Amino acid sequence: MDYKNAGVDIEAGYKSVELMKKHVQQTMRPEVLTNLGGFSGAFSMEKFKDMEEPTLVSGTDGVGTKLKLAFLLDKHDTIGIDCVAMCVNDIACAGGEPLFFLDYIACGKNYPEKIAEIVSGVANGCIQSNAALIGGETAEMPGFYPEDEYDLAGFAVGVVDKKDIITGADLEADDVLIGIASSGVHSNGFSLIRKIFKMDRETLNTYHEELGKTLGEALLTPTKIYVKALRSIKEAGVRIKACCHITGGGFYENVPRMLPEGKHAVIQKDSYEVPAIFKMMAREGRVEEKMMYNTYNMGIGMVLAVDPSDAGKTMEAIHSAGETAYVIGKVEEKEKGVTLC
Repeated sequence: MDYKNAGVDIEAGYKSVELMKKHVQQTMRPEVLTNLGGFSGAFSMEKFKDMEEPTLVSGTDGVGTKLKLAFLLDKHDTIGIDCVAMCVNDIACAGGEPLFFLDYIACGKNYPEKIAEIVSGVANGCIQSNAALIGGETAEMPGFYPEDEYDLAGFAVGVVDKKDIITGADLEADDVLIGIASSGVHSNGFSLIRKIFKMDRETLNTYHEELGKTLGEALLTPTKIYVKALRSIKEAGVRIKACCHITGGGFYENVPRMLPEGKHAVIQKDSYEVPAIFKMMAREGRVEEKMMYNTYNMGIGMVLAVDPSDAGKTMEAIHSAGETAYVIGKVEEKEKGVTLC
């Protein structure tokens, strides 16, 4: 009896590391001090000494049951982008610059080519957010996961000068709310999606004119990463007063998280066009409108608040970063919460 007969292939692990190295190398920053394969990753903080009070911010998350679609369609090259996005977008919400990322892949059986494909997506997400992929773990766990399934989670660390942390503390009535468009469903609410649509290859591979692609392609579209857009706003000289990442819980749970007591967000639902995928989900699943807004991003992945005098400059900065933005509402002096009208 040996470890391989017990279900864990050490040689496959070595091969996975070799195959992923080319992807990891693309994410390197000059601050990275270690190579892939060590016991830890080291990252120099030397260049951040010019900040008055350099402050670390971190985020950790996974992809959730969106992975089930990746398994069904045997498509694993973009799911890593979702994992990175869920972590770095939260860091960006605090005004932070993502520095480095680590991933964790747990699988029933280590298929090196599949693991490398997953990591290629992680590396892509790191490149989009300018974060270095400095380490990770691939755990082969036979008997715990089915052979053809895996879980994926990640952890990111960023930095921000304490004076630039976005807290929402200085929000005022009439501050403008700007929404940055999402790329689709992102990585939340897939437990409901898997009840709305039949989860088989025929259903997922069916082309829909209203989507302009197959259902599976629409649902697997990776989560938008907003780091570049928020950096562009900062470089334009605009102070973002408050910011929220629209994830699980939709508008009703996430928007109040960026508000201080006594401030209320009013969002106009007709200020932008809701993407077709959400309309299809609501129709096919007979999901009430409030539940849709309480579960999904409905086409807006990030909401931020700025002074009215900065609204135009903010919109221009977002567009220059290649993203689409809309003025979707304003802040009012009222009990903390959000109204969609």
